[in-house]
Amino acid sequence: MDAQIQAYLRGAASLGRDTARIGPFLATFSPRSENPYRNYAIPDDDATPSPDEVAALASAYRQRGRKPRLEYLASRAPAVEAALVAGGFVVEGRLPLMICVPGAAIDLPVPSGIELLVPASDGEYVAMVSAQHEAYGDPPPAPTAARDWRDRAAAGEIAMLARDTLSGEPAGGGLCTVPADRTTELAGIGVRGAYRGRGIAAALTARLVQAAFAAGVATVFLMAATEAEARIYTRAGFTTVSEILHISLPTA
Repeated sequence: MDAQIQAYLRGAASLGRDTARIGPFLATFSPRSENPYRNYAIPDDDATPSPDEVAALASAYRQRGRKPRLEYLASRAPAVEAALVAGGFVVEGRLPLMICVPGAAIDLPVPSGIELLVPASDGEYVAMVSAQHEAYGDPPPAPTAARDWRDRAAAGEIAMLARDTLSGEPAGGGLCTVPADRTTELAGIGVRGAYRGRGIAAALTARLVQAAFAAGVATVFLMAATEAEARIYTRAGFTTVSEILHISLPTA
């Protein structure tokens, strides 16, 4: 399972980004955003990078105005962490890698006064992205957000908007990334502050998992950033199977 997910992450990280091979690393760079979660490298399985290769990786990110950073399953490249730490990298976190497979998913109720829908219009896409950005403390989405989301939907990505049935205000959103080898990542679950604590994130998770399985996906995986998030995903049928390492080089 770890090998399958690591392979998926390499492919997904390359979509819509510039890429470069630097020693045993696949480096990905977002041409539109400096967000460190959209700019990171993934090592080859069983990689044993040299100090020069670690330095070259850091230099490539700095030359592009990006923070040197990696996200990967440590189990697939156990020698890499020590090499990165020796080069000055610092562990950001070790996130639980959780999966859900058909038969394990749990249907959770949609809170009263909330509707869940797949965005169909530009306005619905922008509403969903705006709610996610607000939930994560990001700036408002770019004017091209709707077009970008439509392109990704055409490629197979599944999006879900949570909306207030009375006011029509967006409450939150989430997505399942473009599937490959019947695998997809559930990501971007975000709920605006005024709507938190009502079970919207759990309902979004359950509905997105259902939609992914209906589209032929066999494995949905995610990375839980906090224990509270992990509890939500456990309620929806996810179980922890491994760990994702986030590690970066601090700015000077």
